[in-house]
Amino acid sequence: MQYEGQICRAPMERGSYMLPVAVGCSYNACKFCTLFKHLQYRELPIAQIEEELQRVKGLNGRPRRVFLGDGNAFGMKTERLLKILKLVREYFPDVAEVNMDATVTNIQEKSDAELKKLWEAGVRHLYLGIESGLPDVLEWMHKDHTLEEAYTAIDRIKRVGMIYDAHIMTGVAGSGRGMENAEKTAEFLNVTRPRHVINFSMFLHQEVPLYRDIVQGNFLPADELENLLEEKCLLEHLQVDGLKYDGFHDFVQFRVRGTFPEDREKMLRKVEEAIEKNKKEKPVFAVI
Repeated sequence: MQYEGQICRAPMERGSYMLPVAVGCSYNACKFCTLFKHLQYRELPIAQIEEELQRVKGLNGRPRRVFLGDGNAFGMKTERLLKILKLVREYFPDVAEVNMDATVTNIQEKSDAELKKLWEAGVRHLYLGIESGLPDVLEWMHKDHTLEEAYTAIDRIKRVGMIYDAHIMTGVAGSGRGMENAEKTAEFLNVTRPRHVINFSMFLHQEVPLYRDIVQGNFLPADELENLLEEKCLLEHLQVDGLKYDGFHDFVQFRVRGTFPEDREKMLRKVEEAIEKNKKEKPVFAVI
């Protein structure tokens, strides 16, 4: 496929057919994110999207799941999304679900009637960048939502039948605040009850505004040992039956995943082993 930028999607979507419908992220203001900073957001022409559908159909593709890229496809106008969803159905009648990334603001901008129409047209999973359960951290990181807005938006999409999946980040609150962040984020997730949680240990990109805050002494980053301890605390406090969890710490080459509650103890043991191992090493910071 023709794709501009860096492909980014949740691990559970790696088996989906990724259909580009836009380039970049329409918000693109989070302090920590560099995925789309080099891109000018734009929506791809409908004709180009249909050509891609024709290409895959011509190769005898028969996808059952479709993921709409890029950064927050759900932010497009409802009329345009419905047109794309109709095309997907025309070319691939057996598609069971269409999923995409979204922001809380994207949901706020759509009426309940629009949300229902999108669900009826096949939208199922929305991946939301929740990041933290601490209000001051959301504000500091220039997220596009408050906790109260996130609670309301998630309730609205769940009422029409959509499934909510959460992206969060260990380390996002900075050094010394990991336990506090873990407890408050778990509290938020226990109330909103996502289907999946994808937890990335935060990268400290040298090209984003957050790194300037680090250099200026306005933000003290957590090292990967602190992030592992934060993740342990999070796993201890999560209480969502059936929740599928996937946690990444790329800089120390560690990953933990499982389903709650049956895999909790196994995941905790694995994290504890990583903690003991990293206690013996020099501090590692995920600087890129």
